[in-house]
Amino acid sequence: MTKLPRTLRLDPSDSLIFPSAASPGEWALPGGFAFWDETPEAMVGKRRQAFRAGWLGLASYGWSTLVEVAEISPADCAALQVSLAGHILQQYGAPDRATAEATAQAELGFAQELCADHPPGTVLALNRRLQGGDLTEEFRTLHRRETAPVFALVAAEDEPAEAMDLTRL
Repeated sequence: MTKLPRTLRLDPSDSLIFPSAASPGEWALPGGFAFWDETPEAMVGKRRQAFRAGWLGLASYGWSTLVEVAEISPADCAALQVSLAGHILQQYGAPDRATAEATAQAELGFAQELCADHPPGTVLALNRRLQGGDLTEEFRTLHRRETAPVFALVAAEDEPAEAMDLTRL
């Protein structure tokens, strides 16, 4: 087994901030190659947000703010590589299938490296920018706090139930 990022959605914000949101549970990549022919200065709105903080889902090719590390079988990883190579060939104009497959293999290899030292369930976020003409991607892990939640349900102790007469309202 190897590990890859999988999209994670904690709230509906991805569907509001990205041009298209990845579905929860899709295998994902950082996806910086999706911006190869654009400059951040020319990007606006949702496209710019995808550039700055989006992980590319590999089923919908939509974007996700967060991913979690998950295990994937070699057979499923090989199928992803074939699918991604087809996407790169069709959407990004790779000169031939061999080049698209090599690019897909490199992208998946990079994603595997990102996950290698993290246990499954680790949440990852990224920040992408163009710095000095080079694409820079910074990755960080987010950890669950071991403190009490801000809100919690508490059982009431022997409080009398209030009787409500709906006919009087």
